[in-house]
Amino acid sequence: MPPSPPAPERVVQRLDWQVVRRLDGLLQGEYGTLFRGAGMDLANLREYQPGDDIRAIDWNVTARTDVPHVRDFHEERELSAWFLLDLSPSVDFGTAADGRLKRTVLIDFVTTLARVLTRRGNRVAAIVYGAGVQRTIPVASGRLAVLRLVDELQRQPMHAAAPATDLGQLLDTALKVIRRRSLVVIVSDFISEPGWESRLHLLNQRHELLAVRLTDPRERILPDVGLVVVSDAETGEQLEIDTSDRGFRERFERAAAEREAAVTRSLSTAGVQVATLSTEDDLVRAIVRMAGERRRRARGAR
Repeated sequence: MPPSPPAPERVVQRLDWQVVRRLDGLLQGEYGTLFRGAGMDLANLREYQPGDDIRAIDWNVTARTDVPHVRDFHEERELSAWFLLDLSPSVDFGTAADGRLKRTVLIDFVTTLARVLTRRGNRVAAIVYGAGVQRTIPVASGRLAVLRLVDELQRQPMHAAAPATDLGQLLDTALKVIRRRSLVVIVSDFISEPGWESRLHLLNQRHELLAVRLTDPRERILPDVGLVVVSDAETGEQLEIDTSDRGFRERFERAAAEREAAVTRSLSTAGVQVATLSTEDDLVRAIVRMAGERRRRARGAR
C-alpha cells in the first residue's frame, strides 16, 4: 500500500520554504511576466473576432502582421486563474522510489503558482481530468483556496486502467465553464487521442494561456537493466521485456521519437507556445525559465 500523502498544510509550507521564497528573490516582482494579461493593468492583445468593437483595433500590429488585432483593457486588478490539470494514467510515470512522478511535479508546480497568485489577492480554480473530467474546483481566493486545491489533487486516484486520454473533453469543459477572460494554465503531458488542437487554439484566443508540458527522460530512452516488467500507463497492460536487447531499445527510442514528433505537430497546429517541465527539473529554475521565455515572446510581439 502506498504511503499516505502529506497534509495539504505541510505541502504548502514545504513549497513556501523551498520554492516560493527563492522565486521572490530571483523574480523580484516580475511575476507579471508569467501572469501578464487578463485582469491586470496591462492591455491584452489578441486577434480580432466578429463582434469586437472596431475602435479597439491596434492598427500598428494589424499592419505588421496582416491579421487584425484588438486590445482588451481590464479595469479589475484581480486575476482569475483556472488550472486545467491532466491527471490521466500517463501522468503517473516516473521513478516511484524518489517520488518524482509527473503527477508529483504537477502538484508541486500548481501549488506554487496558486500560492503566488493568491498572495497577491487573485483567485484560483481548477478542472481536473483523470478517467475523464473528474471535477471542477470553483473559483476562490486566499490560503484556504490553495489548501483545498492541494487536498483535491492528492485525493485524485491513480487509475490502473482507464479509457484512452482525450484532452478534448477537458478543453470542451473549460470552454463552457470559463466565461470571463482569465489566465488559463494547462498542465499535461499531451499524450492523448487526436483532435484536441482546435479547442486549445480557441482557448488561447479567448484567454491568457500558459501551457506546460510534463516530461520524463525515461519516456524517451530505455536503460539497459535486464529483464523488467513494464505497464502501459493508459491501458494497464503489463509485459516483461529484455532491456539488454539493443534492437528492442532502438525500436523503443524510435517509437518515442515518433510520439514526440506527433505531440510537437499537434501543439504547432494549435498555435500555442508550450513550456516544458521535466521530472528532473529544479522547480525554481523551471519557473524562472518560463518567465524569461514569456518575457521574450511578449517583447517580440510588440
